[in-house]
Amino acid sequence: MGIVDNLGHYGTDYLWRAVVAMVGLGANLPEDAIYPRAAKDAEGQPLSGANKYELRFAKGQFPPVGAFWSITLYNSSQFFVKNPINRFAIGDRDKLAFDEDGSLAIYIQNESPGPTRESNWLPAPKDAFSLTMRLYWPKRQVLEGTWKPPAVQRTTAQAKRVA
Repeated sequence: MGIVDNLGHYGTDYLWRAVVAMVGLGANLPEDAIYPRAAKDAEGQPLSGANKYELRFAKGQFPPVGAFWSITLYNSSQFFVKNPINRFAIGDRDKLAFDEDGSLAIYIQNESPGPTRESNWLPAPKDAFSLTMRLYWPKRQVLEGTWKPPAVQRTTAQAKRVA
């Protein structure tokens, strides 16, 4: 996931200020929120609902924030994706299931990963999509770039889960 960390601080860069205003109607300062985005997987391939993906946070490597974090999925037109569980974002405010080793896997795919994994499922369309992570009140590790979001990994097997 790529991080843009110069939103909200424009100085005399009026073109950048105009682009942000046009696309996002303004932006928070990096100290308030940072928005890593991914449109490609760890191998550099475009994200597609034809594949299954996993975004895995190792134990203790969850997004370092003072408020909350979430991941939102958008289709190729930057709209939410209609899905059977009406979930458009997932994050630390959701009831997530952690693996036995304390890690956390988010499953990003078109079809349900199964009833024991649906708590961690972010439904994808059948075609292209992108992900935007929202990190509110990011801690120093995010602002200084020493913490980076994990790569989106294409997968065929799912890890053993604990309820």
